[in-house]
Amino acid sequence: MASGKQQHQQHQPENELHGGVLAGNGSPVLWGWLIGLVVFVFVAVPISIAVRFATHPSTQQLFGGRLEEASNAGYSTFWWIVAIFLFAVPVLIGWGVAKLSGRTLGIIVAILAVFFIAILIFGQLF
Repeated sequence: MASGKQQHQQHQPENELHGGVLAGNGSPVLWGWLIGLVVFVFVAVPISIAVRFATHPSTQQLFGGRLEEASNAGYSTFWWIVAIFLFAVPVLIGWGVAKLSGRTLGIIVAILAVFFIAILIFGQLF
């Protein structure tokens, strides 16, 4: 009978709840969502500013000099592209944390590098 109680006590910790995503055995997908959410909080203000610049072409006058001479369509397009890519950053980082491999991190770095280069080139066109 004592051995039956010992077996029951040994199986009991398996059924206990653990700390969820913050426990040592948390799900990589949940970690990805959590990190993506944290990154989204940090880029929420730049996203809203980029959308504001994209939807109000009169803000073009805030950037004196070269941007005043750009077309309204080019100015709006530039800021929409910036807003879309800023919105994609938390998704990319969350996906990278969920996968957590060297190849995935390389893909993310390549995407961010292409984004940075594209914004620099596109910004020079207008």
